[in-house]
Amino acid sequence: MKQRVQYYSDLLNDDFSNTDIEATTLPKTFKYVRKNFFWRMLANFIYFLIAKPALFIANKIRYHHRFANKKLIKTTKMDGAYIYANHTNKGADAFIPNILFPFKRNYVIVSPQAMSIPGIKILLQQLGVIPLSDKLSDKKQIIKTIDYRINQKATITIFPEAHIWLFYNKIRPFAETSFKYPVKIKAPVYAMTNCYQKRRFGKFPKIVTYFDGPFYPKPELSNQENAQYLRDQVYDAMVKRAEKYSTYEYIKYIYKPKEKDTE
Repeated sequence: MKQRVQYYSDLLNDDFSNTDIEATTLPKTFKYVRKNFFWRMLANFIYFLIAKPALFIANKIRYHHRFANKKLIKTTKMDGAYIYANHTNKGADAFIPNILFPFKRNYVIVSPQAMSIPGIKILLQQLGVIPLSDKLSDKKQIIKTIDYRINQKATITIFPEAHIWLFYNKIRPFAETSFKYPVKIKAPVYAMTNCYQKRRFGKFPKIVTYFDGPFYPKPELSNQENAQYLRDQVYDAMVKRAEKYSTYEYIKYIYKPKEKDTE
């Protein structure tokens, strides 16, 4: 099979999700946490009895997915935790942390584009989406929501690379910005690295997921220093895992600078 090639010009900002969805502003009435009993009952029914089994089966069939060292993170099954993952798949990225624990909820911090898809906003929220926003009032609500979910012993999944590079088998640089959450709202931090390996049969590579951690803020460091410290711990762990275990390059990424405007 001929290898696919993808050209990039910006390691930090290029996105290859191929969705072309324009982000819309969240309505003023948007609720990050819904406490209505019937809403929560329906959300739990969809999440635990429909979504989790379906996602597990889909990942097994499409990517032959498996967890390599799940025992490492099982120590936190009774506590809240942050999971930082590489962003290399439109579906599996969100699916994998949701099937980690059978009776534990996972919430995923996503870009505003995710909530701009017509017709599925409510479903996405029931499945655990926490959308980002540029509005100051929303940012405060996001922090309160994360605090609330961590206290509920849930996991919060964050993709610090921000942009999707499909099947990319390396780790891209990322900032410390998203690591301010675990500094403000204390909980263990784990690195989750999805590695791509060649299958004997099948079109797509298989995905093997590795965990590292837990990492904690240091009391002697400032908030900014701790955010950088946690970022470095997660980044270094991801790079080591990817270099050792992400051995199949399904799509070859080649740097190609943008052509300068001559007009």
